[in-house]
Amino acid sequence: QVQLVESGGGLVQAGGSLRLSCVVSGRTFSSYAMGWFRRAPGKEREFVAGIRWSSTYYADSVKGRFTISRDNAKSTVYLQMNSLKPEDTAVYYCATSRTLTNWYSLREFDYWGQGTQVTVSS
Repeated sequence: QVQLVESGGGLVQAGGSLRLSCVVSGRTFSSYAMGWFRRAPGKEREFVAGIRWSSTYYADSVKGRFTISRDNAKSTVYLQMNSLKPEDTAVYYCATSRTLTNWYSLREFDYWGQGTQVTVSS
C-alpha cells in the first residue's frame, strides 16, 4: 500500500522559513514524479512545486522562494520554503504521479498525503 506522510508545518512569521518533508512508502520512490500542492482557505487545491528525476518546476507564486528536492535513499521529498508570506498560508499536500504530463492536473496524481498546516502571520 502506497502511503505518503507530510510533516514540518507550523506557525511562522512573515519572512520566516519552514522545511516540509514527505516520506513515501510502498512505491519505488525514484521512478515517480513528486509534487507539492496547497489548499488555502476558501480556495481550490493548487500546484506549488514538482520534481521528476532532477528536473524541478515551480508555480510562479513561489519561484525563487521555495525549493523542492528529494533524497532517494530516505524516500523523502522536501519543500524548503523561504521568505514566507501570509498568502502562503494553506494546508500543504505531497502527491505522486506514475504518468505525469501536466503538473497542474490533480487527477494525474494517484496518491496523496494527509496534509500539513502552514500558517504565516503578518
